[in-house]
Amino acid sequence: MFKKILSICLILLLSLTIVAGCGGKQAEGPAQTGQNNQTGNESKDQINIRVGHVLAPTHPYQLGLEKFAELVSQKTNGKVKVEVFHSSQLGNERDMVEGLQLGTLEMTLVSTAPLSSFTKKFMVFDLPFIFKDTASARAVVDGPIGTQLLDSLSDQGIIGLAYFENGFRHVTNNSKPIEKPEDLKGMKIRTMENPVHMATFKVMGADPTPMAFGELFTALQQGTIDGQENPLPIVETSKFYEVQKYLSLTGHFYAPAPLLISKSFFESLSPDVQNAIKEAAAEARDYERKLLDEMNAKLVDELQKKGMQINEVDKEAFIKAVQPVYTQFESHITPELINQVIEAQK
Repeated sequence: MFKKILSICLILLLSLTIVAGCGGKQAEGPAQTGQNNQTGNESKDQINIRVGHVLAPTHPYQLGLEKFAELVSQKTNGKVKVEVFHSSQLGNERDMVEGLQLGTLEMTLVSTAPLSSFTKKFMVFDLPFIFKDTASARAVVDGPIGTQLLDSLSDQGIIGLAYFENGFRHVTNNSKPIEKPEDLKGMKIRTMENPVHMATFKVMGADPTPMAFGELFTALQQGTIDGQENPLPIVETSKFYEVQKYLSLTGHFYAPAPLLISKSFFESLSPDVQNAIKEAAAEARDYERKLLDEMNAKLVDELQKKGMQINEVDKEAFIKAVQPVYTQFESHITPELINQVIEAQK
């Protein structure tokens, strides 16, 4: 009798184990299938694009990229979703450009300065005072010369879509007004990691100090450096007026900002999606520039109200002082390209 009861218990225990095992497999199956379907649907029906930049969420960069995201969504009927990351969330500019090459990032909006490490021809846009004014600069970057330079990135695994803009760069510091080149002598000025920018400040007697943008505010606040150079919208949106007293309207460099996309990623898209991205980039470029123009029209007054002392400079003295920079870099850029940029403005 005992053996019979023991046998029945063993049979029941074995049955429960089998049922539990089957139940576990049934519970796991649908979850895996659901995950696979979700991944499949994302790759088939929705395309996600991340685009990063280093500036503040209130800068025209961000607002222009948000417009780009909106336009891409409209033009693809929601198939493509663009997510914008500001304030160096995806790394500094060089990191993001390298991410495009590696295929670890889809898009970025950067200044031309770090691009000189990838193709030296971009140095032509960094030459001091090479552009007369905003209208002339836009005509050049939107014309054959700008297109040629964007196309030169293709061999580096990058496609250039359009030029957004950051505007003309000016000097700020905490020591004194900068009115002539000699006033910069001995000043430790933060620059981008760009040989033309650094050489320009060196010939004027300053101590150029390359530094990632994300570190700049703290360095100014702590007095690690004396000053920096950036367009007015950055001075305002990054709140440099809180840590810098003097703003000198040097306008020494013009700062176009190429909107770039990973070549491998772009070529994986359908022609319809590629065209939508190109069209959206051009429209968003015009929108971003309009915002920049509106900001520049009022920022001198606003920055003065926030406590900055603003002064004009002797532009001719600065232009004369930086001529050795042209000689130093013409072998890298080529005299022909420099002359093309100058002639295109006449």
